[in-house]
Amino acid sequence: MSPRTPPADRTVEAAAFFDGARLTLARHLAGLRKSDLASLVGKSPTAVAAWESGAKRPTAATVAQLALSLSVDPGFFAIRPDDIAALSSTPHFRSLRSTSQLARDQAFAYGQLAVDIAASLERHVEFPEPDVPSCPVSTEDRNGDGPERAAQLVRKQWGIEAGPAGHLVRLLENHGILVVFSPPQAASVDAYSFDSRLRPAVILNSIKRDYYRQRFDVAHELGHLVMHSDAEPGGRIVEDQAHRFAAELLMPVDQIHDLLPATMGGNVWRTLARLKEQWGVSIQALLYRARLLGRLSDVSYRNAMMTISARGWRRDEPGLVSAIEQPSLLARAVELLTQEGVEETQLIQQCRVPPDLFRTVTARTPDSDSSASAAPLPSTQQAGGRVVSLLERRQKPQFLEPARE
Repeated sequence: MSPRTPPADRTVEAAAFFDGARLTLARHLAGLRKSDLASLVGKSPTAVAAWESGAKRPTAATVAQLALSLSVDPGFFAIRPDDIAALSSTPHFRSLRSTSQLARDQAFAYGQLAVDIAASLERHVEFPEPDVPSCPVSTEDRNGDGPERAAQLVRKQWGIEAGPAGHLVRLLENHGILVVFSPPQAASVDAYSFDSRLRPAVILNSIKRDYYRQRFDVAHELGHLVMHSDAEPGGRIVEDQAHRFAAELLMPVDQIHDLLPATMGGNVWRTLARLKEQWGVSIQALLYRARLLGRLSDVSYRNAMMTISARGWRRDEPGLVSAIEQPSLLARAVELLTQEGVEETQLIQQCRVPPDLFRTVTARTPDSDSSASAAPLPSTQQAGGRVVSLLERRQKPQFLEPARE
């Protein structure tokens, strides 16, 4: 579909090449259930389910109404070279209990959209091939050294020299992993990751602006990609293994053990502050590591964490580095294409995604606007919090007609 095609004709073309998986993607981005969308377009949930499964195809008029209700261009529903959803594994979310299914569906849809945008840009710019070491670790083995061995394998295969790891986000991007920030509307969902046959993806929380904690998040999600391709996400053992992987990747036992405190007396807090800056990890991560390696007793660790809480450092530790690591893979691609005369608007039209979401996915920095720029679509109140649409609302296009079937 050419961008110069009259709007009514674009709707007809979208109906002819309609892909139900794209409707599911848009519905999840909007944070809607099938019944919610059915109410918006005046149809039954059964009809929506049939369109999404491919059992039935909506008419051009209904496609127009769906586009209006979901605030996307009709071309969003057109079939793509790859079905991202079918090619993607179940994402690893930190806590399944505290996050509603609606919020998880929305977050996963955003990640899939990011992979889709990356695949579209790859038609013009060459990205690094995915190169993620595979070291499966069984969730049945709670006390084995699998996570540590997996982290050591990554350090070896990726050529990470002894000492503190460098720019982690750049390291992942150089090995073909897509790293993007989530939109501010989805800030209730912590960092998460998933694999796909196109490229693996790590989605970072947009309001978590702590350099040291962000690095641990990145290492944690890398651990899932390396160890848990077949593991059920969200379990305590799986998350604990990813934590241990991150700790070993950032603070290898043979290099950090003797540097960690064995007691909490004397100038220990000054020592921890210095180690924090040297290794690029939080004081809490260092204490966790000291306890895990047997340097600190459980009692000393608990007392140290009580001090952390009393000082208000649980969420706001003092540190020298205030700027978080930034992804650059997609942003640089857009910049290079712009220099070659390919305007951003052309890339957005090629991807057929809402401009705001395209810019969020391809940004180097997280969106600082914590509020939606326009009135949100109807959303649902869940135990995990309000799920707000990621699709901005627009004025009703003149070409749209009432859906008739």
